[in-house]
Amino acid sequence: MKRDSLHFLLLNIGHFLDHLFTLIFATVAALALVREWGVRYSDLLVYATPGFFAFGLFAYPAGWLADKWSREGMMGLFFVGIGLSSIATAFAQTPMQIGVGLFVIGVFAAIYHPVGLAMVTQKWKNTGMRIAVNGVWGNLGVASAALITGYLIDNGGWRLAFVVPGVVSIAVGLAYIAARWPEFVAEKSAPNRSVQTITASYSAHYRAMLLRVSVIVFITAAISSIVFQATTFALPKILDERVQGIAKTLVGLAEGVGLGGRTDIATVIGTFAFLVFAIASMAQLIVGKLLDLYGARPVFMGAAAIQVVFFLLMPGLADGLALAVAIGFMLGAFGQIPITDYLIGKLAAGAFRARVYGVRYVVSFTALAAALPLIAFVYERWGFDTLFVVLAATALAIFIAVACLPRTIPTPETSPSA
Repeated sequence: MKRDSLHFLLLNIGHFLDHLFTLIFATVAALALVREWGVRYSDLLVYATPGFFAFGLFAYPAGWLADKWSREGMMGLFFVGIGLSSIATAFAQTPMQIGVGLFVIGVFAAIYHPVGLAMVTQKWKNTGMRIAVNGVWGNLGVASAALITGYLIDNGGWRLAFVVPGVVSIAVGLAYIAARWPEFVAEKSAPNRSVQTITASYSAHYRAMLLRVSVIVFITAAISSIVFQATTFALPKILDERVQGIAKTLVGLAEGVGLGGRTDIATVIGTFAFLVFAIASMAQLIVGKLLDLYGARPVFMGAAAIQVVFFLLMPGLADGLALAVAIGFMLGAFGQIPITDYLIGKLAAGAFRARVYGVRYVVSFTALAAALPLIAFVYERWGFDTLFVVLAATALAIFIAVACLPRTIPTPETSPSA
């Protein structure tokens, strides 16, 4: 395997592991600790909160350290550090101890997005497709977390669910360090212009354009995160309310062929949710190709428009139509994920790209936290039909903001004074 292909593969595995580690505890708490420790599920979730807080908060320091020290070194630290902290968490004897372990996991998990994405967008020309493929690997980590964790719980206990991924991550980390050692040495010895020196070389026009696009990027990143979190978190409940007719029909058919007792409504709803997510995640690959062909502005506007249309279609629908429209708005929600990262990769100079990604993920993960209270507030008072209207309005806000982007996004390399 070529060195570049191996590097990209290892970065993709890192994205998979990053999301896997952040969701191990969700399954461990639900399937094991509520019984073994006799602690309520809602109480256990409190101990997971600091870890998710660290996941967002430490993204900027990770990006800053990567730019100042070494991106290759930070990636090696990510693999080994998150693996060791996961193994250490397996030895927790109390909820407080496991909360500390999850916090440390969150600190190391925060490294990946600002550092890994800075590498992907700096090294390869077909940036859109590379980001999209990398994003699909992250989605696989999310989708696989419950499956892998549940299997390990059933075949060795909840502690094994932390130990096995930890060992795998350390092994991958050592392989990464060995494979990238020459680049690490070269990176350390290469001169690194300061941010002040780089920005001073930009033309006034480019600095004004940088400010304009940066404001739009971070506004859309925050709003997009709210839409994404609201749809992914609420989808199982939405389908539970809207596709009961299809679900009951399928359960009846299963009972008619002798599968009664092994197929129920929850299983069918869960399968529908999985299929919607799986189909929608493929939108990232399409968007990645379109980004490389047409650039960010028209693709981003298209993704936002798709969401506006399908969110407005959803109120009042049920069964087959509801399922089809759900796939439609999730295609838009998943499809927009790579676009902001693509814009940052094109806009930010290599010397401080990781820091910009760090700020982006601090903004995004903070916005993610705001989505759950929004869902609860709207749903309890007016139901999902109103939530769809609210989400259509947020998608429209994204469309308007993106329309303010310049038709051609200038890069530091094309700036006249760069």
